[in-house]
This record gives sequence, structure tokens and C-alpha cells, in this order.
Amino acid sequence: MTQHHRPPRAAAIAPARPAGWQIGLAAGILGAAGILAAPAPAQESAPAEAIITSHGYSTFGDLHYPADYARLDYVNPDAPKGGEISIFALGTFDSMNPYAREGRAGALSTIMTESLLTGTADEVSAQYCLLCTSIEYPESEDWVIFHLNPEARFSDGTPVTAQDVVFSHYLLLDQGLPSYAETVRALIPTAEALDDLTVKFTFAPDVPRKNLINQAGGIPVWPQHWFEETGARLDESRLEVPPGSGPYMLESADVNQRITYVRNPDYWGRDLPINIGRNNFDRIRVEYFADTDAAFEAFKAGEYTFRQENSSLSWATRYDFPALDQGWVVRAELPNGNLPGAVGIVFNLRRPELQDIRVRQALALMYNFEWTNESLQYGLFDQRASFWQNSDLAAQGVPEGLERDYLEQVADLIDPAILTDQVTMPHTSDARAPVDRANLGRALALMEEAGWIPDEQGRLMRDGQRFTVEFMTDQPTFDRIFIPYVDSLNRLLGEGGAVYNRVDPAQYTDRQRNFDWDMIYSGYDTGLEEGIGLDQQFGSLGVGDIFNPAGYASAAVDRLIDIVVEAKTREEMEAGVRAIDRIMRRELFMVPTWYNPNYWVAYYDMFRHPDVLPPYTLGQLDFWWYDEAAGTALREAGALR
Repeated sequence: MTQHHRPPRAAAIAPARPAGWQIGLAAGILGAAGILAAPAPAQESAPAEAIITSHGYSTFGDLHYPADYARLDYVNPDAPKGGEISIFALGTFDSMNPYAREGRAGALSTIMTESLLTGTADEVSAQYCLLCTSIEYPESEDWVIFHLNPEARFSDGTPVTAQDVVFSHYLLLDQGLPSYAETVRALIPTAEALDDLTVKFTFAPDVPRKNLINQAGGIPVWPQHWFEETGARLDESRLEVPPGSGPYMLESADVNQRITYVRNPDYWGRDLPINIGRNNFDRIRVEYFADTDAAFEAFKAGEYTFRQENSSLSWATRYDFPALDQGWVVRAELPNGNLPGAVGIVFNLRRPELQDIRVRQALALMYNFEWTNESLQYGLFDQRASFWQNSDLAAQGVPEGLERDYLEQVADLIDPAILTDQVTMPHTSDARAPVDRANLGRALALMEEAGWIPDEQGRLMRDGQRFTVEFMTDQPTFDRIFIPYVDSLNRLLGEGGAVYNRVDPAQYTDRQRNFDWDMIYSGYDTGLEEGIGLDQQFGSLGVGDIFNPAGYASAAVDRLIDIVVEAKTREEMEAGVRAIDRIMRRELFMVPTWYNPNYWVAYYDMFRHPDVLPPYTLGQLDFWWYDEAAGTALREAGALR
């Protein structure tokens, strides 16, 4: 694996948003915005740039919502406020600071903070003012100014000021995750408060402008006075939280047991158009459990009230308990318009033996999706092929048109067959047995071609060393899925050549961060609109970053990322992403596994949602609401604890 070094361009991941929102990063050309003519310049001066002003920002198309919009299309503006929704989390937590460099943060711990801009659940790239009332920037996008809402307040009643925004930006650069700080510092070197309600970000010269306005607008804003008064650091693990400007505040955090958030009755933004029909629950409670069995039994007993299921075993076999039979619990499949997660069995390319594609191909051949899905997952899943499955960004067939043009620009850096062959698809296997004998034969041939020769005990050896591999996880639910895969690997590698190792969550987090693993079930955060975030995930910049778990790097993909970042139209962006998808699928640094096109949910029948859900989020913590009469009836019937 060759590492290619490039100048920093942008952070691959924006500061975290509240749970329930799955809005991708986006930036580009603003639509539905007013352009104000600048004052006429002096006769000898160069023409002044036009200044664009708007209530939001969009990449390649118009903003769906005009400046005078009353609410989002998909919410119920008459949704009542009240009640509690409770969910579960697995494992442990020891911190309420999701930005710490150590420790394990509690679930939903970003829910208390807000940013200048926020996304919607029915648009791919649009961002609208939240803490701000308007933005302005020149056509060159060399800088952006945000005008803050004078009504914005933190939960302690203090106003949100431009000084707080500037403080938060530099706090992230000084004490945030190094991968974020290093790249953003090179892109947004200057933030300044022009007055108490006006903040300006100036972008570095000679870096692509795409996504920079949204990067600046996505910075979480904290109160400067709290950090100065307490001496707290952003990078330290702690349970104390600063006052946030968001709709929810931390009520209590009982380590490894539960976290409860309470709706701020004085929330400053409750009447904003972006918030009408949202933030409806008085409380959001998270119950922690050591394992999935305990969590499921607790749901059956009414200890928490909303469950999003991800186990095909549970979905197919366990939803037959009394609360469901009596009509207390709703079991439903709801449509999911998001990209399926780009997840699978990830190879750690930092390990020299796994840098040989023949080895990766051999190990991949031992995963039998067809048998796994039919025998262990009740045939409920489809197999993912693309990093951008079920979208216009997924490569199809042989390359054509603009995608082919882009691939020809990197032809000297890729396998020539990429230009002529059908796109790489997952291998097929015989569903009748865990090990497909034909695939085993192919895998042995590939390993021998890579120099790994079986000895008299069937162990694959090279230069006196045995080939071994560990599959690491912290999820008990994976045991029944991946132990058979590891058993199949031992058919290839010889007994003991592959080890399945389930560790505790804290150890898993530590080893994952330090890349102390061979294979894990993980993935990449792809989106329906791509830009600078590709660098940290799939570019050479990301080799040492946890957001690029495989440590993948390719000079060809680096060049194509440049094309995507500089794309002026959606067509150019999509063609560039398809070219990247085609290359990465051929290089097989992740074995694609399964995906579910729907949400599987079960909940006590006291929650309601709009008849038509938006495409890009389930929104149960966002725009669902509590039916008080139904909740009372359930309690009187003894359904809830």
C-alpha cells in the first residue's frame, strides 16, 4: 500500500449533530438567494464582487424552502408537546463529552448544542439558518459572514454571541480531535467577531471553496464564559456539560445505567420555522444494557418504549410477546431513503500481509453471504455492492461518458481492466453450506499465488511464518454471524489460523483507535452528495485517521477526489464519485455484507408520526410526538414500568 501525501483540504467529518439527523455535508453554489449589488467602485478600481445574501446555503440546486417559509413540509405543526420517549444503548459510558480524546461518550451527548446552520430531512445538501438569521458571502466564497439571531440563548439564560462562535472555532482547533483540527486550521485560519452578533470566517487562499461555508456553519457553539469559569477542556473526559443553546438539557447521567435529557421550557428557538412541529417530547431517556438479550427483555417489560431493531434473528423470531399480542406494542417496517451504510468486513491495510489484494480476495471468498442470509438472517437482507448503494453515485456496468473521461485521466494509476470490465460485484456462493467448495479452491490458489503455501498440517506458511488473522468485535449479536465466517477462514488457513475475538467495549474502542486489529465489522460515512469529506475517508490524508478504518490510499482516487471537490455541477460530482466507487470496489479493502432498505421499529402505542415520513431520517426523537390519552391507557393497563 503506497501512501501519498497531499496538502490538507478539509475535515472529513463535520462536528456531530443530534441523533435522528442523517444530513450529509454539502457546499457549493447557492440557489434561491438574493444578490445585492455592491457600491459602485472608483473608476480605476477592479469591479467589486457581488455579495450573496440568504437564509441558507445549498450546493448544486435551489433551496427548497424560501426565506419566508412557515415550517418544514414533513412535520405536524400541531404536534402536542409532552411525554417521554425512551430508547436503549449497549455497553458503557464514562463521559458526557463527545469531543474528548479518551473515554466513551454517552448516547445523544451532542443533543444539547446547536450550530449556525442546520439541515433538513427532505433535502440532500440544504442548510438553513438556526443560530443565525442570514448569511452573506462573495461569489468567490473567500469568506462568509453570519448574522446571529439576537434572541439566541444558552440554557443558563446568557446570550449566544459572535464571541462564543469564535471561541468555539478556536477551541476545536486547539483541543479537538487532531484529525479535525489539522485540516480545518489549514482551511479556516481566521474567525473574527465583527460585533456581538456578527461573525466572519475567512478561508485560506488557494484551497477549494466547496463545503467551507457549511463547515463554518456546522461548528457547535459553546459558551465561552463557562469554559473560562470552570477551566474545563474540550479534550478531557468529564460528566459535567456546558450550558447549550439546544432544545434539550441534561437532567441526569447515571454512569453505565441511564441518561435523561429534559426539554428546556425556555428554549429560545421553539418558535423558529425550522423548529415548528419538532422537539416534542418533554424527556428523552436512554437506558443502558450490557447485552442485546437484556435490552430486549427490558423492552418487552416496558422499561423503555421505543426500539429500532437491527437483528434479523430478533425481528424474525422474538416479536411474539404478550405486549405485542395485546396491542400495546406496534411493530412496523418504515421506509428508509438514506444510502445503505457502507459497512462490511474491513481489512486493516496497515498490516503488511493484508496489503496484497490476492490475500484480501481469498479471505473475502470465504464469506458466504447467500448462506448467511438464508440460514442465519431469515432471508431479510440484500447484499451491498457499492459504497453508494441504490443511488446515482453507484458505478454500474462498464464506465461510460463523463465517468469514463475521468477514469482515463488516471489511467496510468489504475488497472487497465477497470476501463473495459464490468464493475466489480460481490462474489456469489452456494447457499446450501457455509463453505462454498469452489470458492475455497479459488481462495487457496490466490493464497499460493501470494506465496502462502500449506504445510503438512494444512497451515499456510511463507518464509517460515504462519498466516494468521483475528476478527475483532464487541457485539455479542455478531457471534452467530461471524463465527461461521471465521470457521470458514480456518478451512482456508488451517486450524487456528483465524481467531474470533469478542472484547469489551472499552477495549474495542482503544484497539480500534490505535489500529490494533486485523479485521473488524466497520465502514464509511458516505452521502448522497460528496465533496471534501472524501479526503479524510478515502484519500491519502486519511490513512492515519479513524474515519478511514482500512487505511486505504490511492493516487488515482486522490486525483478523482480533486475532481469531485471542484465539480461545478451535480453531473460532474456524480460521475467523479462513480469513478471512485469503481476503483475502490475492485481493490476490495472491505468485504460488502448486508443492508436493510427499511427501518425495523417497535414501540409502545403512544407515539405518533406524520403519515408521510421524509426520506432521510426516521425522526423518532425529532418530529414524532406523544399521545397523552394513549399513554395513560397503557399505564392503567400495566404495560409500562
